Amino acid sequence: MADNNTIARPYATAIFELAHAAGDLADWSASLDVAGQLLADRGLVEYLGNPQFNDEQRLEFLTGLFTKANAKLLAGSDSKGTNFLKLLIENRRISVLPEIAAHFEELKAKVENTVDATVTSASQLSSKQLDDIATALKKRLGREVKIESEIDENLIGGAVIRAGDVVIDGSLRARLEGLANALIK
Repeated sequence: MADNNTIARPYATAIFELAHAAGDLADWSASLDVAGQLLADRGLVEYLGNPQFNDEQRLEFLTGLFTKANAKLLAGSDSKGTNFLKLLIENRRISVLPEIAAHFEELKAKVENTVDATVTSASQLSSKQLDDIATALKKRLGREVKIESEIDENLIGGAVIRAGDVVIDGSLRARLEGLANALIK
């Protein structure tokens, strides 16, 4: 059976090309983000898989759900969004919507020349520290950086930075593990 990412990639590419051509990247991004978060709930996916529902009922349920969640392009007001949902439902691919949303964001980031970065540290970083990290990443990656901060008290000290495929582990735990490995050899 195919991996969800493999299944999601062509759908994400198709909807990205459609959105990019229409200049609707931000709206599609917001709608897919909300839909992806909702459909990450396995209980909802199982509910939609109930054989008592037909495709029309599934579509009606999802458009109502997306209307309440403010995913406007998938809420039935946009024919492209409705057709996209119909296609996913007919092909029994609605469960891969979270992966479609993730791939869409990757494509959008490439076009906008941005990268999302997460800095995980043992304690809260100041805004100046985050700005300095963002500036250094921008210089290293040649892209605009959107930075988020997380706290992991297990790190002891230092930080781990993830930006796209780049991982910079400057944590004290990693340094201690490196030291232990060097002493063993």
